[in-house]
Amino acid sequence: MSRYRGPCFKKIRRLGTLPGLTTKSPKDRKDRRNQSGSRKKSQYRIRLEEKQKLRFHYGLTERQLLKYVRIAGKAKGPTGQVLLQLLEMRLDNILFRLGMAPTIPGARQLVNHRHILVNGRIVDIPSYRCKPRDTITAKDDGKSKVLIQNSLDSSPHEELPNHLTLDSVQYKGLVNQIIDSKWVGLEINELLVVEYYSRQT
Repeated sequence: MSRYRGPCFKKIRRLGTLPGLTTKSPKDRKDRRNQSGSRKKSQYRIRLEEKQKLRFHYGLTERQLLKYVRIAGKAKGPTGQVLLQLLEMRLDNILFRLGMAPTIPGARQLVNHRHILVNGRIVDIPSYRCKPRDTITAKDDGKSKVLIQNSLDSSPHEELPNHLTLDSVQYKGLVNQIIDSKWVGLEINELLVVEYYSRQT
């Protein structure tokens, strides 16, 4: 299954806020399906929606998310927590959390177009897994810095998670440590995601 490129609001109305997907908010309007009745969701649908929330927020294909779940399952520690750490430490997500890109798709475009350096070297792989003490900077040219400055100017200036540090003057971010689960940028029940995949095999 390919990466989703359809209407963002459609997913937000169904799954709730997805800050990594879009900076826009849909107009207040009640979902007709909710008006027609309060039919109880099945356990399968609840798990599916949590999985979809994770997938669309981080901009992953189904195959990519399944790969991360399998990696997390083989690692030490709770599978759900490790899964979120793997996703949060992706380069595209780090750029988004630093405010250097307005959304995760926007961050992915910055990386693909070779505007970003990690430890002084250009990295053009959005899924690159950042590590503690990695430095993320803009390429030393005007266009790269303008793109990042525009994002920094328009970002809501929310408190940075404690695993990141930003020097906005130098267009430089620093990964201090592996993210703590309480700083994950999405309200998600990761255990339901793990359950979803465990029941598919």
